[in-house]
Amino acid sequence: MNEQTSSRDELTRAAASLRRSRVTEGRPFPLGATWDGLGVNFALFSAHATKVELCLFDETGATELERIELPEYTDEVWHGYLTSARPGTVYGYRVYGPYEPDAGHRFNPNKLVLDPYAKQLVGNLIWGPELFGYQLDRPDRDLSFDTRDSAPLMQKCRVIDPAFTWGTSRKPEVLWERTIFYEMHVKGFTQLHPLIPEAERGTFLGLAHPDVPAYLRSLGITSAELLPIHAFVDDSYLAEKGLRNYWGYNSIGFFAPEPRYLKTPFPSEFKTMVNQFHAHGVEVILDVVYNHTAEGNELGPTLSFKGIDNASYYRLMPDKKRYYINDTGTGNTVNLSHQRVLQLVADSLRYWATEMRVDGFRFDLATILAREPYGFDEGGGFLDACRQDPVLSSVKLIAEPWDIGPGGYQVGQFPPGWAEWNDKFRDTARAFWKGDAGTMQDLAKRLSGSGDLFNKRGRRPWASVNFVTAHDGFNLNDLVSYNDKHNEANGEDNRDGHSNNHSWNCGTEGPTDDPEIASLRERQKRNLLATMLLSHGTPMLLAGDEFGHTQAGNNNAYAQDNETTWLNWMGISSRGRSLREFVRKLIALRKAFPILYRSRFLVGSRNEELDVNDVTWLSPSGEEMMTEQWQDGNAKCFGMLLDGRAQETGIKRRGSDATMLLVYNAHYDVVNFTLPAVPEGHSWLGLIDTNQPEAQLPTFEFGHVYAVTGRSLLALGLASEAHASRRLRQGLGALLDISETPLE
Repeated sequence: MNEQTSSRDELTRAAASLRRSRVTEGRPFPLGATWDGLGVNFALFSAHATKVELCLFDETGATELERIELPEYTDEVWHGYLTSARPGTVYGYRVYGPYEPDAGHRFNPNKLVLDPYAKQLVGNLIWGPELFGYQLDRPDRDLSFDTRDSAPLMQKCRVIDPAFTWGTSRKPEVLWERTIFYEMHVKGFTQLHPLIPEAERGTFLGLAHPDVPAYLRSLGITSAELLPIHAFVDDSYLAEKGLRNYWGYNSIGFFAPEPRYLKTPFPSEFKTMVNQFHAHGVEVILDVVYNHTAEGNELGPTLSFKGIDNASYYRLMPDKKRYYINDTGTGNTVNLSHQRVLQLVADSLRYWATEMRVDGFRFDLATILAREPYGFDEGGGFLDACRQDPVLSSVKLIAEPWDIGPGGYQVGQFPPGWAEWNDKFRDTARAFWKGDAGTMQDLAKRLSGSGDLFNKRGRRPWASVNFVTAHDGFNLNDLVSYNDKHNEANGEDNRDGHSNNHSWNCGTEGPTDDPEIASLRERQKRNLLATMLLSHGTPMLLAGDEFGHTQAGNNNAYAQDNETTWLNWMGISSRGRSLREFVRKLIALRKAFPILYRSRFLVGSRNEELDVNDVTWLSPSGEEMMTEQWQDGNAKCFGMLLDGRAQETGIKRRGSDATMLLVYNAHYDVVNFTLPAVPEGHSWLGLIDTNQPEAQLPTFEFGHVYAVTGRSLLALGLASEAHASRRLRQGLGALLDISETPLE
């Protein structure tokens, strides 16, 4: 060894000594990597680890620069403070402890793991055998131990500076009763949008383009619900097929925005998007996935939680801790019964609600979050934590109230303060318009807010999130164009996706040039949209349904990051533009009639003082429905009369909301419907006929027999003769001030 080499080695050792000396004990809170203006505090929970090393990397994450042992362990939290660390510092952890799968422990310090509290991830995950804690080619599989370093294949964490100038915009704070959701995908909405700069398409900055929230406002949307934007992983089996996890239901970081949606290295782009939406009065709702992670079961990779404290983060089989409870169908289930795991989820929610200023959350497979080891409990830890938290109890909370675990279907069982996706509304509306027998009575329940499910404990009709389509399943165009799913592009021989879709192709499978079939399909779209938007509850529109986007019959497009799912803005047909205008009209109509979004359930009760029912169900003769008519399986036409004089509190006041009559005809042929009586000096004003969506309808007198076209929906409003005359002169575009018309 020459003198120059010896001197260089001494300098290296000295530098390493200096590097080791800069770590101090720091604090066990807050968890994660926290920049305080002088340095960074690192804190990581692990109840069963024996040692934790903080690994620092160059700015690209490619080269590991050093490893620093966290010096302190307080209340099961490993922690240390680095004065030399700054925003931009790239890091990960190596966690030491027992590798005893049969006892639930899978520590392997050869595997770099992500900080569960990381606010940003850098780099790409590259699939390889090094990511697994065991040797893939060993017969005992996960009982073996792999010593290869996974860092070269792993994403890394980056310390951030949270500073951001929000300006003067504020949260819209839309009342639940006025809320209209629009489920959308960051990339799917922006990738083909001609007004968004090409470099920004598919990103938060693309979504932040002013034309995006302006478009939503022009439709009448109040709240944009984004498919998962937490950092997620492309499944290995998809990568092998050249596909991607497009939807994003495969989270690996609950605080970090997905890197593929960032144009620059700065996660503040998400805040820019939120700020722009709020400036236009549109809320931002996040679809969040806290029920499972991307690490899979015992044969899955070690990316984060599994290598930090597997026995704490996941629900394991009580008598065989080597194996995972799989209530999600994805391999693992996050253990929210553990106080630190519950804290992780609650901290994540508060972070997005406060630091990132989102307005609410839709929880994927929310039944799992409410399940304790003994079963579903609406008074369990997670739901109680949300209810008592001053931040979380003030934002919108929406449950997907089902999973595949025991007692997994819990629609209507979530506690007060929660809204729930109502699949009964979806299936009943689809079945009714498809023409299925015996669906009329059930549809009446769904139209009136599904009180049979939600009318308890002071819950309101808005608790029912009404939808006919969502990201999962057929979209609206395909619902009326296909009898069967066509998922061949997913590479699973069309075995994936639901087969019972309550869909009807109207006579031909897929695209057609038959004008009669095409016309019927358009009318069926309008019927379904009108049913959803004119019902009690909170409507949710799927992005692209407003102009007839198609996925070519794919009802499980989770892996289709391509033109199948990207909205084709330049290819909207004249029929699509007409449908979009119809959606605008429906939403405007909903807003013009407060009786459609009242906060009391419609139960058919009579107010004797006002001599009025809150809702009256009518037969085609114009008379109130009788029991035998409800029970007639062949009956497919009825009316719903919402009387504006029925005040929410039952207390008489000056004026009233406008009365509305809705007529639903799922029969294949015309049904003659006799319009009911009206007060003197008033008449029925035609508002919507799905058979003639662009027509300006006239007024009709009491006793008029309206020929309701087969498979169509009719909406009429009660107006004074003078008001109706003015309304006809103004045209439908004005959508009047009919809600202010008093009924003496």
